[in-house]
Amino acid sequence: MKEGEMAIPHLFRCPISLDLFTDPVTLSTGQTYDRSSIEKWLSNGNQTCPVTMQKLQDPSMVPNHTLRHLINQWVQMGDQFYPHYLKINDPDFSLAASLKHNLESLEPTFETLRKIQDLPKSCLIHLGFFPLLLKLVFRENEGEFSQEKLIFLENSLVCVLKLLPFSDLGELNILKEEPTLAYFVVLFDNGTITMKRSLCNLVEAISSSFETKELCLMLANTPLLMHKLIHFLEDDNEDAVKAIFALSSLEPNRENLIKEGAVQGLLAHIFSPKTSERKTSVKVAMGTLEMLLGVESGREAIAHIPSGIDALVKMVFRYSDHEGSESAVNSLMMVCCESLQAREEAICAGVLSQLLLLLQSQCNERTKKGARMLLKLLRSTWAEDQKSV
Repeated sequence: MKEGEMAIPHLFRCPISLDLFTDPVTLSTGQTYDRSSIEKWLSNGNQTCPVTMQKLQDPSMVPNHTLRHLINQWVQMGDQFYPHYLKINDPDFSLAASLKHNLESLEPTFETLRKIQDLPKSCLIHLGFFPLLLKLVFRENEGEFSQEKLIFLENSLVCVLKLLPFSDLGELNILKEEPTLAYFVVLFDNGTITMKRSLCNLVEAISSSFETKELCLMLANTPLLMHKLIHFLEDDNEDAVKAIFALSSLEPNRENLIKEGAVQGLLAHIFSPKTSERKTSVKVAMGTLEMLLGVESGREAIAHIPSGIDALVKMVFRYSDHEGSESAVNSLMMVCCESLQAREEAICAGVLSQLLLLLQSQCNERTKKGARMLLKLLRSTWAEDQKSV
């Protein structure tokens, strides 16, 4: 090699000519060759793939635009383009480039998705798989959701979630387009349990990023999606709890969640036999309920739920490690401050003894302070009731 000349990365060389690709094309076997080289190979009577030696059932060639783009970048940028992981793991990079090409040009298969899941995240991120997979999942498809189609979508979402923590969340804004958002709702309605959990994870990510704040507001303002999400919550799903908690972090969303039955859904989740052992899920649900009860319509909603106040009282000292106790105390304080009926219901449900037990426990000082304030408020009501007896 002459001085000053760049070494050609091996994956940019045609396997036949060993020269830099000028017009890369991919065969049905997934192998890429320079067009002139593979055409010469086939014109000589060969009917196999030169690398794999598989018989070519379909001799058609598809232009590999991804590889052509990478080569153009390399030519322009030289060694600055050549990433560290490419030097270490050329086979992974080469396979990823080929798989991306398949996703873009051919009908994607479950096998393609399986191979993607096995590749290094850095390689997939660098080649732009995240936006490509999003488009693949949320492109509107006509027809019924066959078992094969559901499995494909389920695994596509698994790939999306694998890349999510390392990707630009602004890419999720493709969901702001009305047809795409509508298809998101369709997937949530018709998808498998695993798909719904994955979609909940996406909602949580959208609600946690400033880049997607507008999209978060749009999601909460989609009644059918909120209805389906809350229904999934009532099926004791922890991912739905996290999604609703994240949505509630934006104050404008709380009214819509309350309107669609989030208060009742959260209470049903908290006291479900399946949830009772999942303390973390209960704590998140109680934190969400506390945010919703900060809104007047939320307090009105719990007042109209039979045993709603009783449920909050039970959470004051439900667990020995006080998971959810602070949110229960704060929620009761908000509800009882402006409602005599709520105070009376809380007293009848045994809140005074629950608060006294909490004050004698090892809970944090912040929770104890809230308990003292609530106890003071309720004792005045209890004293008045005793006088009237």
